[in-house]
Amino acid sequence: MKQRRVHRLGVSETTLVNRHLKLDSRDLNAVHAAVADIDELYGIDNVSFDDKKRKLHLAYDASRLCLDCVEEILDKYAVEISHDWWTRFKEEHYRFVDQNVKDNAQKEPWSCH
Repeated sequence: MKQRRVHRLGVSETTLVNRHLKLDSRDLNAVHAAVADIDELYGIDNVSFDDKKRKLHLAYDASRLCLDCVEEILDKYAVEISHDWWTRFKEEHYRFVDQNVKDNAQKEPWSCH
C-alpha cells in the first residue's frame, strides 16, 4: 500500500509543484542564507541546493506562492539565476504554470452531470 507523504502546513498535494533552477552565484554563504530564508515561506514544502550542480530544488504550493516570491529572496541576497537559454525557458514556463494553477485553484469546479 502506498504511504501518503505528509506535507508542511499550507501545502496542498493538488497544487504542489516541483521546480529546479540553476544558479550563477559563487558566494555559497549567500546561497545558503537565501535557501534558509526561502525555507521559512508559507507554502514551501521543500527546498534544497546542490553545491556541485549549483541547482536550487523547490517544492511549493503554487496556489500560495509563485516563482517571483522566491526570486525576490534570491535578489535580496544577490544570488542570480543562470542566464542560459534553458534556464530562462524553464523560468518562463514555471511562471505560466504557477499562474495557471493559481487561477484554477480559485475557480469553483463544475460539472453538468
